[in-house]
Amino acid sequence: MEIKAMWSVLAISMVVVAALAPPRAEAAISCSTVANDLNPCINYVLYGGTAPPANCCSGIKTLYSQAGTTADRQAVCNCLKSVAGSATPTIVSNAAALPGKCGVSIPYKISPSTDCASVH
Repeated sequence: MEIKAMWSVLAISMVVVAALAPPRAEAAISCSTVANDLNPCINYVLYGGTAPPANCCSGIKTLYSQAGTTADRQAVCNCLKSVAGSATPTIVSNAAALPGKCGVSIPYKISPSTDCASVH
């Protein structure tokens, strides 16, 4: 088979594979959505306390329910990781404790070193 014919077969094969591949999931959750849902948690994250306010837990539960796909969970993780990267260890610790204190189990730790690509 000549080179030109091989390239044509290869190109057609790649088009067929691409057409049959499942669509990539895109995250529907933006960092602004994350910030909006978690806004009531700011004072707790900054200053700590015995329990987060009810509207903070409500925002966490809303965000958790919105993150229904792997892409959504990874998007939320990346937003939180980005913020954690510029926060003090105390603030990161307060933020990391929030889901548990609100009765929500997330599939990753809120930390600047979290590998969000491994979140499913």
